[in-house]
Amino acid sequence: MNLALYQVDAFANRLFSGNPAAVIPLQQWLDDTVMQNIALENNLSETVFFVPSGTAGADYDIRWFTPEVEINLCGHATLASAYVLFSILGFDKNAVRFNSKSGVLTITKKEELITMDFPSWKPERLELYDDSLSEILGNPIITGVYKYRDILVELETEEDVKNCTPDFTLMKKHFDKMIITAPGKKADFVSRFFAPGAGINEDPVTGSAHAQLIPFWSEKLGKNKLRALQLSKRGGELWCEQLNAERVTISGQCVFYMKGEITI
Repeated sequence: MNLALYQVDAFANRLFSGNPAAVIPLQQWLDDTVMQNIALENNLSETVFFVPSGTAGADYDIRWFTPEVEINLCGHATLASAYVLFSILGFDKNAVRFNSKSGVLTITKKEELITMDFPSWKPERLELYDDSLSEILGNPIITGVYKYRDILVELETEEDVKNCTPDFTLMKKHFDKMIITAPGKKADFVSRFFAPGAGINEDPVTGSAHAQLIPFWSEKLGKNKLRALQLSKRGGELWCEQLNAERVTISGQCVFYMKGEITI
């Protein structure tokens, strides 16, 4: 069996930046073990698969795999999937709708910008949290700790986020996924995302983290439209909007890197 594979840099306007995703269109699902093994072989933060959907109101069903586990929501690989459909595979509707474990996700394209309609996951403040948290992050000043799907740690400054050197071995013992964030200088906010429990020490640019960051910063800053930077080595830029209590939009660009073929 031969499968087409497209590799795309998401949340990027130039090659070798943003977050690379492997996109594999299918006509029907492969065995879960095979998809997980393909993701492990690709060794990217996410490999995404989609198939034509039988669900009303959806065009495709979509699933995302890290090298170690399947996850319930991934922004950059969804953005990359929409890019492949719109720009390479000739999908000719105004919007593509993916049915996922996090509901139906509607993705639209306007010129070079692709916009994803995602759930709004507002994190709640934790008054009590693991005492090892500060040690894990190299003992920065922690302004607050919050949680929805992931632990969200607010730090004082952009420099604190940029210069953080986590102990990933210790982090993995206590937390699967963690976001660190602070107010930005040129952007409204900055962040980094760590997921050692999912086989990714640091993810370059993370859409699902922004499903939590957007409601957090929208409320804190008193504004609905936000510009965000993820401060990984590759870096990423996102345009965000809090639509209402239930939904956010996350927008970014994509750059095509390569097309390959898998033989299994």
